Amino acid sequence: MPTQRTDPRFSIAYRKAGTALAVAAAMVLYPAFVREANAFKLFGITLWGSDEPELEIINPVRYTATMDVPLVDPKFYENLENASFLISDQDKPVSGDLGLVIKARDDRDRLVASLYENARYSGVVRITVAGTDIENLPPNPVFDHSKPVSVHIEITPGPEFSLGNITLEGDAAGRNLEEFGLVRGGNAGSLNIIRGGEKLIEQLKSEGRPLAKLTKRQAVADHATNTVDVTMSAEAGPVAPVGMIGIKGQQSVDPDFIRYYSRLNAGQPYSPESLRKASERLRQLGVFSSVTVRESEQLAANGSLPLTIEGSEGKHRYFGLGAQFSTTEGAGLQGYWGHRNLFGKAETLRIEGAVSRLGEASSVEGMDYSAGITFTKPGVFHPSATFKASLTAKTEHPDTYEAKTITGAAGFSYEVNDTDTAAAGLEVSWTDTDDAYGNNKYLTTSIPLEYVRDTRDNKLDPTTGFRAAIAAKPSYEAMNGTFFSTFEGSATGYKGLGSEDRVVLAGKLGAGVLVGASDLQDVPATRRFYAGGGGSVRGYSYQEISPYNSNGDATGGRSYVLGSLEARIKITDTIGLVPFIDAAAVSTRMTPDFSDMRIGAGIGLRYATPFGPLRLDVAMPLDKYDGGNSYGIYAGIGQSF
Repeated sequence: MPTQRTDPRFSIAYRKAGTALAVAAAMVLYPAFVREANAFKLFGITLWGSDEPELEIINPVRYTATMDVPLVDPKFYENLENASFLISDQDKPVSGDLGLVIKARDDRDRLVASLYENARYSGVVRITVAGTDIENLPPNPVFDHSKPVSVHIEITPGPEFSLGNITLEGDAAGRNLEEFGLVRGGNAGSLNIIRGGEKLIEQLKSEGRPLAKLTKRQAVADHATNTVDVTMSAEAGPVAPVGMIGIKGQQSVDPDFIRYYSRLNAGQPYSPESLRKASERLRQLGVFSSVTVRESEQLAANGSLPLTIEGSEGKHRYFGLGAQFSTTEGAGLQGYWGHRNLFGKAETLRIEGAVSRLGEASSVEGMDYSAGITFTKPGVFHPSATFKASLTAKTEHPDTYEAKTITGAAGFSYEVNDTDTAAAGLEVSWTDTDDAYGNNKYLTTSIPLEYVRDTRDNKLDPTTGFRAAIAAKPSYEAMNGTFFSTFEGSATGYKGLGSEDRVVLAGKLGAGVLVGASDLQDVPATRRFYAGGGGSVRGYSYQEISPYNSNGDATGGRSYVLGSLEARIKITDTIGLVPFIDAAAVSTRMTPDFSDMRIGAGIGLRYATPFGPLRLDVAMPLDKYDGGNSYGIYAGIGQSF
């Protein structure tokens, strides 16, 4: 049976009464029809979309469009409606009568492709302009412009097809079809068939065969059985190691450091995953606006595959401002300046300052201030190791204590694997506090230790995975000659529900204990445990949840336990509601006092942006303290945890 081909890798034909109808073009071209989003600006900065001015329309022609699709479910109708530019753009004029006809013909191709994507291979799309089928219009049509030109789209979707016989040939023969999403009786949508071929090549390349390619991808639709038979063939090519690694596009970043930090080495087995990880870790350095690892189209004389790392460097110097607000903690402002490539090997220097409790403190002296400088050097001693040193100064005035602190810290973190990171360091801190125990000064030396496993799919707005951390901080306070240590553990988990994660359940658990130091007075107030506020139990004031002495002064605790549960519900693609409940208990004992568990509950609003969701939460304490807050409002960027 003859088959018309528009792409050597893929073709599809109808088998009916001995005739063949080519539909490959629409299936291949459909993913290329991508709409350009409208631009959005904030303070003169384009956050997303195009910043290009709209072109002036010559000889504008206005039209109205309607669509008729009988007997389909709402989701399928929505897919077709989204594929139609005639429908979505009908508030925008086109250029001339011929421009309207061209738009209609393009729309028909998109709609046919959408039908194929939904496995409707016998579907028919008919479009009329001013009552005439676009196939019967003259080369230069003229329409009545006394009112908008009427355009009508009529779609007969036809039955849904399923997969029939599936044949793998060449080096693809004998492989498990289920791994490619292709099973008899399964989804016959065009995109599923295309993805099946892509997964086949991915599997071959994961075996160290960089030149693997699809040589045939053919689908034949049979109207008699409403099935689609698929045939695919592939050439695996030879197994080849990584060869020479070239660097392109870099300007001030040391090319040897780029090779070193990418962890791609000549002679290692070829792996698409290792190339993907190399690109990702180089982007995370912050010095590149884009990174691509390109493979040569042919092997070198020694049988290896040459690679080229192409990087486009961004601006190395940067500055920024930030803000947050809550009714319990007041407003806060932050400012920072940084350099991302200080000595040519992605070393970063960041200087920052912040002021908080604006509007909440009764005087300027009662506000919180902080300033700090941080130096970070990636790839020290080993590509997976990072060195960080910092010096910070703070004045804090929460309701529970007042403190002035100067802290110097240095340490190393090591990426054990893709999800696990271990860190250790040395920290020296001088603290002057006024709290329930009066005025005290401390000089504390600590060894912070931490191990983190992070499998979240998105750090700012996760829908799956978890983050678990355990930390220990053995310390010696020199003023009182006291040894003490804190041990903490936390875990957050996320589970998306439904095919599009319209609801995400998020949970958090945390606990900590302070051991040593027979008297809490010998431990700086900043090292004791408290809870309450936007980061723990919303509705309560910052650090309000604490043991109190007979004078009603917060002392801080030796142990705590906390938990949170949220249901993140998408109302639209950009707006979401989040009912939540938080709870915590803090005790002077080494075990939490669950009889004094404090609970806050509320609801939040989320607005999705390219840089993370904007968050607004309103919460109430269910068992408020005497004289405590009756509610709290919190605003920020990113999910609460």
